[in-house]
Amino acid sequence: MTRKKVKLAYITNDSARKATFKKRKKGLMKKVSELSTLCGVDACAILHSPYDSEPEVWPSPLGVQRVVARFKKMPEMEQIKKMVNQESFLRQRVAKGIEQLKKQGKDNREKEITRVMFQSLNGKGLQTLNIVDIFDLVWIIDQNLKEINKRIESLNKEAQFLAEAAAAAVAAGQLIIKNGGKVQEEKPAFDTMDAIQAQQWFVDLVNPNDQMDLVNPNDQMGFAGDDMMLPFGDANQNTIWPNGFFP
Repeated sequence: MTRKKVKLAYITNDSARKATFKKRKKGLMKKVSELSTLCGVDACAILHSPYDSEPEVWPSPLGVQRVVARFKKMPEMEQIKKMVNQESFLRQRVAKGIEQLKKQGKDNREKEITRVMFQSLNGKGLQTLNIVDIFDLVWIIDQNLKEINKRIESLNKEAQFLAEAAAAAVAAGQLIIKNGGKVQEEKPAFDTMDAIQAQQWFVDLVNPNDQMDLVNPNDQMGFAGDDMMLPFGDANQNTIWPNGFFP
C-alpha cells in the first residue's frame, strides 16, 4: 500500500500540528545522526518550538557550540555560498522546472515537425503551415541532410577500404599449389578488371551524386507538388532560418 502524498501547507488544526511536529522532529534528529555517522561530518541541529520552553539541540549543547564556532570562523562568502532559505530554495526549484519545460518543449516541437516532414514526403500539402512552422521544417530538413551526408561519407570510406583490400588480394593472388611434384599456378578467382568494376559499382551505389548531375533540376522532389518549394540552406549546409526552438 502506497503512502498518501502529504500536502505541504500549514496545518491549521492545533492537535494535528503538534503531533506532526513531534513526529517530524524525531525523524529529523535521526537523519542528522545518520548523516554524521555514515559520512563522518560535523553536524548539529537546533529546534525551537512553542511546545517546548527551551530549544532542543543535537548532539549536545557543547557539540552545537563547536560546530557553530567552526562555521563562524569561515569567511563570510563561504558561509553563504550554499546557504538557502525557503524562498531561495523554491526559486531554484522553479528555475530548474522552467529549464526542463523548455527542453521538453523543444523535443516535442522537433518530433512534431519531423512528422510533418514525413507527411509532406507522402504527398500531403504544406498550405496549412504558418511561417514559423516552415522555418522549423527547413531546419529539420537541413539537420537530416547533414546526417545523410555524414553517412554517405562513411560509406565511401568503407568502399574505398574494401576496394583497396580487393586490389591487394588480386596483386598477391598468385597461389602456388604443389601437385605431384609439379608446381601449378592457380588462376585467381577474379582478375584485376573484375575488382575495378566491383569497386566502381559499389561507389556508384553509395554515392549517386555523380548521376544526379544529369537530372533536370525541375524534376527534383519538392513538397506538395508545384504548390511550394522550400529553400534548404546554402551549399555549406548552414541554415538561414533562425527561430525560437531550433538554433
